[in-house]
Amino acid sequence: MRVTATTEAAASTAADTIVVGLVEGEGVPHDVEDGALGALVESGEAKAAPRSLAVAHAAGKRWILVGLGARATLDAEGLRLAAAAAHGRAKDVGARVLCWELPHKAREHDPARAVVEGTLMAAYAFTAFKSTSKDEDGGGIEELIVSDHADPSAAVARAEVVTRAVNAARDLQNTPANHLTPTALGERAQALAVAHDALTCEVVGREEIVARGMGAFAAVAAGSDEEPALITLRYEPTDDVAADTPLLGYVGKGVTFDAGGISIKPASGMADMKFDMTGAAAVIESLGAIAELGLPVRVVGVVGATENLLGPAAMKPGDVFTTAEGLTVQVDNTDAEGRLVLADCLHHARALGAERLVDVATLTGAIMSTLGRIYSGYWADDEAWAADLAGAAEDAGELIWRMPLHERYAELVKGSTADVANLSPARTGASCTAAEFLHRFTGGVPWAHLDICGTGWDGGRAYAPKGGTGVMVRTLVALAERTAAAAAAPEPANVD
Repeated sequence: MRVTATTEAAASTAADTIVVGLVEGEGVPHDVEDGALGALVESGEAKAAPRSLAVAHAAGKRWILVGLGARATLDAEGLRLAAAAAHGRAKDVGARVLCWELPHKAREHDPARAVVEGTLMAAYAFTAFKSTSKDEDGGGIEELIVSDHADPSAAVARAEVVTRAVNAARDLQNTPANHLTPTALGERAQALAVAHDALTCEVVGREEIVARGMGAFAAVAAGSDEEPALITLRYEPTDDVAADTPLLGYVGKGVTFDAGGISIKPASGMADMKFDMTGAAAVIESLGAIAELGLPVRVVGVVGATENLLGPAAMKPGDVFTTAEGLTVQVDNTDAEGRLVLADCLHHARALGAERLVDVATLTGAIMSTLGRIYSGYWADDEAWAADLAGAAEDAGELIWRMPLHERYAELVKGSTADVANLSPARTGASCTAAEFLHRFTGGVPWAHLDICGTGWDGGRAYAPKGGTGVMVRTLVALAERTAAAAAAPEPANVD
């Protein structure tokens, strides 16, 4: 689906179908000459209730009227959902060129961005393994035009780049594990580096992982014949980066299939364990979007990609391994493998000079018991960095909720035969103790951890109802934008 922007009136564009948002009590912003749209409202067929839909034919165009609710409650997420609803109706009625007339007085909600995100995410379909694939890329809709009085082109272009990255992450998530191997994940990162001059990529396998002292990562990979991959993406723009801009370290869990190892998972739901690389997808595709946007910030992305299976060489409960940090880890449960991979990847990001860390992982099922599929949980050990992450998530429209770090949780991951254990006692704050385990490997660098186990797939939103959601791509891009903007901001003047 092509995406374009215009200041031309929606009715004057080449669109065959125009979407108009209805705000409660405000009527139709620009009615057609014969008043057909207003009549649809007066008759009660078109309503301002959120996502209510009505279709009219007038002035040689098809018109879709979508409810936006009350002005006081209208926000970017409401616009995304309205765009998704309008896309579904436009697809059903055979639209080819769709034009959104942006709602008036809604600029604080960045309506152009929200409409592009809602439409393109709703248009997503994963058909790579269907023998007959129709309705690809928007269900026959060839172009989305965004019309506004003020030029929306910059917001539209930015939203298109980021949303295509979200959908690319969903492709990675949805690909079956026998096709999306650790090697294939590395190849995707390498392809992005080829496409962008400011991106470089290094991928190393089992032998080099062992040589680098990454004993925890290597232990997880030992149970599979598939070659693991330590993927390092570096975004280094040649200029425009303010001197004091911190090097960001994005770390993603890339377990391309998680059977649980010797501590095997129940068969029910195991097919969903292809999604255990969702954090890796977010890191890889956000780096691609950051590079395409040319943001003035430096970022290193580190992904530990492996399978967690039951092979002759698989790690066993009770085994002890030495991490790149030098700390020893006792493996009390082989299904708590993500934190083992991340421990060595966090160390690697620090070794590359990362001055701010954020890791993204489908780490614990327990976070779903706490926050459901609505919020991602996050932990942070630095107040300024926590505020930056929370602000970025708000900018992106992704819900995150801060969880506690505490020395008493840290006590629970102390090992009996090693420095740390990869599992806390049963029913004792599993998500918080997992975060404290990771905290041991951050070396005092400001750090945040995002547990996305509840939000990574089957999001239940109109624009991402089933399958991968591409969660945290938008937030990671927004975090890079905020970091760059803060570094570029002038110092406040001293006042005596």
